[in-house]
Amino acid sequence: SGGFSTFNNPMLNENIAQVLRWYKGRCTFEIRKFEPDFAWQSRYYDIIIQNEESFHQVQSYIEDNPNNWNEDEFYY
Repeated sequence: SGGFSTFNNPMLNENIAQVLRWYKGRCTFEIRKFEPDFAWQSRYYDIIIQNEESFHQVQSYIEDNPNNWNEDEFYY
């Protein structure tokens, strides 16, 4: 025992909103240990990937987004 059972694993929840809420909460807890003012961007966009082309567009956005942060409207 002492392990993390599948039953209690929040990342295996069927509700994606609950998975994201847990993930962001856990990340916030850990990040604020060394960056007390950390906060998530208030808005995010959900997208449904419908085909391979859409997948590659989203993948490129995710990979390139950190490089474009200085030009983002929310950058301060």
